[in-house]
This record gives sequence, C-alpha cells and structure tokens, in this order.
Amino acid sequence: KKKKKKNRSFLSPMKSKIHHQPNSNNGAVGSDNGCRSESPSPPLSPSRRVPRRQRRQTLSRASSFSHRRNLRYFLLLPMIYASGLLMCVGPFSGLVGWVYVPGSVYRSPEIYRKLRGDILSDNSTALEFSSVWKYKRRPKTPKPCPNSTVSSHLGLNRESSPITPSGYLIVEANGGLNQQRSAICNAVAVAGLLNAVLVIPEFEFHSIWKDSSNFGDIYDEDHFISSLEGYVKMVRHVPDEIMSRFSNNLTSIPTLRVQAWATVNYYTAQVYPVLKEHGVIRISPFANRLAMSVPPYIQLLRCIANYKALKFSSPISTLAEKLVDRMVEKSSETGGNYVSVHLRFEEDMVAFSCCLYEGGRAEKSEMDVIRQKSWKGKFKRRDRVIRPDLNRVNGKCPLTPLEVGMMLRGMGFDNKTSIYLASGRIYKPEIHLAPLREMFPRLYTKESLATPEELSPFEGYSSRMAALDYTVSLLSQVFVTTQGGNFPHFLMGHRRFLFGGHAKTVIPDKPKLVLLLQDMDIRWEDFKKEMKGMLGESDRKGVMVPRLRKINRKTSVYTYPLPECECIFHLSSNSSTIHNLGALHPTSNLVSSARLLL
Repeated sequence: KKKKKKNRSFLSPMKSKIHHQPNSNNGAVGSDNGCRSESPSPPLSPSRRVPRRQRRQTLSRASSFSHRRNLRYFLLLPMIYASGLLMCVGPFSGLVGWVYVPGSVYRSPEIYRKLRGDILSDNSTALEFSSVWKYKRRPKTPKPCPNSTVSSHLGLNRESSPITPSGYLIVEANGGLNQQRSAICNAVAVAGLLNAVLVIPEFEFHSIWKDSSNFGDIYDEDHFISSLEGYVKMVRHVPDEIMSRFSNNLTSIPTLRVQAWATVNYYTAQVYPVLKEHGVIRISPFANRLAMSVPPYIQLLRCIANYKALKFSSPISTLAEKLVDRMVEKSSETGGNYVSVHLRFEEDMVAFSCCLYEGGRAEKSEMDVIRQKSWKGKFKRRDRVIRPDLNRVNGKCPLTPLEVGMMLRGMGFDNKTSIYLASGRIYKPEIHLAPLREMFPRLYTKESLATPEELSPFEGYSSRMAALDYTVSLLSQVFVTTQGGNFPHFLMGHRRFLFGGHAKTVIPDKPKLVLLLQDMDIRWEDFKKEMKGMLGESDRKGVMVPRLRKINRKTSVYTYPLPECECIFHLSSNSSTIHNLGALHPTSNLVSSARLLL
C-alpha cells in the first residue's frame, strides 16, 4: 500500500502538468497560425505509467537527435557562406577565374569604331540649348530669413550692444577646394552656434593636392569679414594677449578632435564648456564636423557663408571672367551657350578607382605603382579586395573622354557644340582625348583659353586652378558630372541657387551606360534613344527639392540649398544684414551673365 501511495503521489503532479499544458500554450495546440481553432480540442488520452529510467532514456535520445540535427545545420551554413566568398574573392578565384558580369569589361573603343560613321554624320537633328531643360520648379512664395531668430540665438541685440563672445575658434580646413569650402561654411555655423569669434580658417597642406595657398590667395578676406558682420565676428589672427597665455605657441592651445557630423547638442555639451574655460580652442581636422540637420538660424549661416561671403580673390575672379567671355565668344553659333564637363580622368583618379581600361598588364602595373606612391599600403591590405569588373558594373569607374563624347552625341549635342573640360591633366591625353575631339572639335580647357602668362601665377596651385574651372562651369548652360565628389556637389547646389532651383546638370546613369557600351549589336538609333531618356531623367532630378520636416535634413545643404537658402536671394539690397547681392556669385561682375542663362 505504501508503494502504491508513493506511485500515485508521483503520477498526480504529472497528470496535472500534462493536463494544464495545452491551456498554458493556446497558440500551439488547437490553433492555426497562432489563432485559436473554432472546433473543440480532442480529449486528452489517459495517462500511462512510464518507468522513470525509461522515460529519461527516451528524452535523452530525442534531445541528442535534435541537437545533432541542429548542429549539422549550424556547421553547414557557415561552410556554404565561406565557400562562396572563397570562390568569388578568395585565393581560389585565381584558379577558377572571375565570374563574368555583363558590363564589367571596357569595350567602349570597339563600340565607337563600330558606330563612328553614324556618330560623326549625325548632325541633322541637333539639340537646341533652349530645349535641353524642360522641367521648371513651381514658384513658391519665399519665406523671410529668420533674422530675429538669428539675433536672439547668436547673442545679437540690435537695440543694444552685443553679448560678449565666448572665445576664439580656430579651425583647419583640409582637402581640395570644395572640401575646404565646406569646412569654412561649417566653421561659420559653429562659431554662430557657440557665439565665438572665428579666426580666418587655415588651410592644411596635403601631399596629394600639393597646394600651399592660404585663405587670402583663394578668397577675398575683406569681403568675407564684412559679409558676415552682424552675424559672426571675424578676425585674421588670435590677439596677442590671448596667445601670450599659451607661450605664443598654436599647438599649446586646447585642440579638440570633434566627431564627424557632430550634432548641435554635442557642440553645446562638449565643446562650449572648453571654449568658455580657456577662451580659445582649436578644432583639427574640420572636414564634415557638423551635422546637416541643424536649426534654421544655423543653416542660414551656412547659406550666407557659401553664397554671399565666399567670393574668389581678385586674381582668380579677373581671369575667370576672361575665360567665360572667351567661351561665350567661341560659342556664338549656339547663342553663347556651352557645355562644361567635370572630367575625372586624371592619373591619380584612375589609380584610386582601381578600374582597368585598355592598357592591359602594363596599365595595371603602372596603376599599382601610383597607388603605392600616393596611398602607401592602403590598397595592399589583406582585407582589401580589388575588383575592377565590379567597380565598373556598380558605376564607380570614371567615365573616359570617349564615353562622355558618345553620351553627349547620343543626347543630341552636335559637332558645333562648344565643350569646356574642367579637369586636371588627363591620363594619357594623346590616346583618350583624340576621339572626344573628333566628336566635338570645339573642345576647350583653361590652358587653351588662357595665355601662358595669364596662367603662370596659378601653376602649381591646384585649388586656384580648380577655382577657375568652378566659375566657368557654373555659368555653362549644361554641366556634366562624371564621377561625384565635392566639386560637382557644390557646383550643382550653386547652380540650383542661381538658376531658379534647377541644377541644369547631366548625371549619367553609369551602371546602365556600361551595359550599353558593351553591347556589340547595339544600333546608333537605339543608343540615342537611351541617352535621350537619360537626359530627361537628369532634367527631372534637376528640380528636385528635399522635403524637410522640422529638423530632419538628410541631404547636403550645399547640394540642395533650397528651401533654406532661398531667402537670401529675396532680401532687400539695403538690408542691414544682407547687402551687396552682387557677391552672390564668386565673381560678382558675372551675375548679369548668370541671369541671361535663366
């Protein structure tokens, strides 16, 4: 009896446990996709006595089988993934060879030779410049600039004296012309945010650009300071009484390494206290150190700096005006209108892109040497996999002069069109420029438009040369970008600002273009149809304006300056805060020329 009682007491809780299990997990029993079934559940089968040892063995076998099956899948999946990587990019790729991807091979010269006769003879249906851009931005009533907000946030009281600044801000702008421009505009915004006095930014010398120019060599310092008067106070140097506290040594000043795309809260919480404590701080480097999403009064400072305060120095603006006049004169058959092309096919760009063209092993060896010289071991790291074929398919390879020429002829620009090339020295120009010149005989550069004497003060200064290209490209009726970067992004934004919100820029669909330029069966008429569609898409995207909800800007205000920067253009010329609207253009006496292109 005692034994029976003991067994009953053992089975009793088991009965209860089995009985309550379905009720505690309604989604598992008598359900469909987690929902309870409308039909009643079948009655539970009567419980049977199972010896404890047998039950443990059964559970152990089931658990062991389930574990082995799961382990098998866990081991199999990583092996499949690793095998795929090895076959695609690993050491075995040399044995099995690359998998061919359509569009991955540079065959543009072959396509050109096949279509050359049709291309050169097709001048009957020339595209009129007046009909290139069909889309127009819907006019909207411009909102006034947030002047009162600026005054209150920047500590400026127009009825009384300004609040004492919190200290001096020193920044070092690095990179090329337009990366430096970004840093300058951001520095103005940060100085306004912190109520600091901004010292004229210094330019960091870089081994790639090799330009020792200072701020005054590229921009008009006096104009920069006066344009920001009433918004941000500027000085050329830190006062001696401040520097004496740091033994007149710039490196002794507290230097902060601000995180990239830092928010307003970051500056107020992390940077402002240090500025108040020491009276001066230095931020280096300063590229991309301010988020795009900032309050309206901060965004306004960026707009003022970029479109009003930054005016090119007199030597640059004087020569730039001559180059524009000469381009207009040489474009008399097209009403003074011309096309500018930002051609990124310099030797260093070809090397950096890790793309291959038609030079074979000799070209690859040459590019390897250039990469090692300019970027040391960056491209030889074990985790760095160079795939020229995938780079081309993904649109990461610079377009060659030949490809640009075929694209523009396909869009309808004939051989009477004047082309201005904004670029450095083209890689192997005697080979790559010949077909472009054949398609567009009226091909010009700053070197061909200016005399050697005019260009001599700019030789060896890449940023000053880029400033000339920037201005001539800004006033073209059509601008063509081929490889991204700060230059086209700033230029597209500046063109949107000047030309009623339209960038008037051709942005090639390179993944699509490389497929077309590898199709040996393509006809010229079919290629033209695709190019006209590409031009129409650039036209549509040229008037796009990002939708902003409060402070959520994700795009660059330098590429898409509207709507925040639009108010600057509508301010009265006798306003106490914005004046001399002629300086909205980097060469102020060219504004009338820009108006003719609207």
